[in-house]
This record gives sequence, structure tokens and C-alpha cells, in this order.
Amino acid sequence: MAERTEKTFATNRKAFHDYLIMETLEAGVALTGTEVKSVRQGKINLRDSYAKVKDGEVWLYNSFIASYDAGNRYNHETGRSRKLLLHKGEIEKLGGIAKDVGKTLIPLRVYDRKGHVKIALAVARGKKEYDKRESIAEREAHRDVQRALKEAIQQ
Repeated sequence: MAERTEKTFATNRKAFHDYLIMETLEAGVALTGTEVKSVRQGKINLRDSYAKVKDGEVWLYNSFIASYDAGNRYNHETGRSRKLLLHKGEIEKLGGIAKDVGKTLIPLRVYDRKGHVKIALAVARGKKEYDKRESIAEREAHRDVQRALKEAIQQ
């Protein structure tokens, strides 16, 4: 059987701008049938979504999965909270980290791994305005250096 490549369905690009990513881990997601079909069509939005440890389980809030077009009365609720599937040790570790002031759990991307929908979950700290400006300056400096190198090679 041929090896499947990892396909990304959605990315939370705002997270990289607004947060400093400290640690990432992979989590499964408990989805209904129509949710899986809708996610595979790329109809998922992670903007403003976050995860929380509640009663020994990790839940994903504010994520939006559009209704499945071919779904009928069995279609899912678009904005419901979804359970993330993690090992008990990982949940306890995340619970301890998330309780720290200024740290939060945010989803970075949703992707397919060997036929299962997975979420890359990150422990993150919110960036201050000066941190955001610093990140933009670094990115522009890197871009300028790459442009100069490319021009030097072409001449």
C-alpha cells in the first residue's frame, strides 16, 4: 500500500502573529461523520479558537466547521465544542501549563494523518505589541537579505 502524505485542511495563521508558540503536540479530534466530510473539504475555521482542560478532558472551543452540503437532518452543529483526544499524562501536563498566567492552548492547524483528522495544539503566550513589531522587523530583514543574495547570484 502506498504511503499517504499529510494533507493540511486548515491553518490558524493568526496564531503565529498573535502568540509566541512555546510547545506543540498532536491531538486527535472526536468528530461526527458529517464533520469529518466537511473538514476534508476544507470547510473549517480555527480563527479565535482555543482549547481548555475541563474535568480531565481537553475541549476545543470556537472552532467552526461548516455544514456538510450533502448532509440532511443528521448534519452537525457548526459551532459546538469538540473533544480532543490525548493521553492522560499529556492532559495532566497541559492542565498544569495552561493554569500558568498568560499561557493558553491554541490549535495551529488541522490535518490528515493516515486517514485520521488531527490537530496540532500549541501551548502559547500572547505577544505584546512590541513583540509583534519585532517579529515583523525580523521577517522583513530576512526577506531583504534573501533578496540581496538572489540579486548577487544573478549578477
